Amino acid sequence: MTQNPHSPAPQPRPVFSQLPAYSAGKPAAKVEGLEQYKLSSNENPFGPVASVAEVLSSFDQVHRYPDPLSTELRTKLSEQLGVDAEDIVTGAGSLGALQQMMATFAGGNPDGTQDEVIYAWRSFEAYPIVVGLAGAKSVQIPNLADGSHDLDAMAAAITDRTRVILLCTPNNPTGPALTEDQVRKFLVKVPKNVVVVIDEAYFEFCAVSPLDANEQPPVNGLDVYPDYNNVVILRTFSKAQGLAGLRVGYSISHPELTQHLRVGATPFAVSRLAERAAIASIDHSDEVMNRVEHLVEEREKMVKRLKELGYDVPETRANFVWLPLGERTPEFSALADANALSVRAFGTEGVRVSVGEDEANARLLKVCEEFISAN
Repeated sequence: MTQNPHSPAPQPRPVFSQLPAYSAGKPAAKVEGLEQYKLSSNENPFGPVASVAEVLSSFDQVHRYPDPLSTELRTKLSEQLGVDAEDIVTGAGSLGALQQMMATFAGGNPDGTQDEVIYAWRSFEAYPIVVGLAGAKSVQIPNLADGSHDLDAMAAAITDRTRVILLCTPNNPTGPALTEDQVRKFLVKVPKNVVVVIDEAYFEFCAVSPLDANEQPPVNGLDVYPDYNNVVILRTFSKAQGLAGLRVGYSISHPELTQHLRVGATPFAVSRLAERAAIASIDHSDEVMNRVEHLVEEREKMVKRLKELGYDVPETRANFVWLPLGERTPEFSALADANALSVRAFGTEGVRVSVGEDEANARLLKVCEEFISAN
């Protein structure tokens, strides 16, 4: 039977027309005489530690399915983090772990109503996509003026349809992190049947961030989740460990949640190669943290200089800096392109700049000087 070429093409679900497209960081433009640097994706510019290279060069099991439970990795994480291995569920990056979370706890209902998912905005741009694909409704709460979560407003937005709340700390792309005191005070206001996700993709950068004398440290989800059966921690090997291309992350929560998450988990989401690379990173965590410490030192230098130049830079505990440039955002992005630097521009809100190679950071500051002096 010949198909009519003019017949209607298959169409996606209606929700697709409401979803934003994810905009990945682009490579830097080519500029004659300048090395290109990508500062748009929050990647570790130094890549993984040397032991991972050995894993990559010797791996010969691509014809075999991986362990769907990532048992060896969960055991190693259990030893490193001091948690029960049964509390850990792996996924394809922390985003994959989040997708499993949404598929399990939020979506559409038989009566046509939608579950609600509350999160700060602006925050990780995959949130509205993941929520929408799950069939749930996004409830976006504007950040405070300093780029941090408005926890009071988030608590006030809770309804009987709320099923999940996402706390991104440090918040991507603005940078501020929540403290343990803030999180615990917030959790008191959350019904026990609502899942609260503490997304700690940049946790390692928090762990070595310098603090002022009277400043509370960023929250460590491991200190919180033992006391709450509805709290989930998300972490990843993409950032600090430099394994972004291998896609390996995980969630940590109590058996009341993990028993369901394992059902909703994507089978074989973490490859055996990714698992072995992650284990090698754990075995050489001192080398990983040495690189993290260097990136934090570079970040602090950048923030100090940016403030000297007059930029309104929010506190950042991650491996990036947020420049709230408003309508001038495209202008700054174009100037960075002209200098073989890629940055992540968010419409007319601002620019997120990843901490990169030392040379890239130095050039970025020169761009910032040129931009501020020209206006």
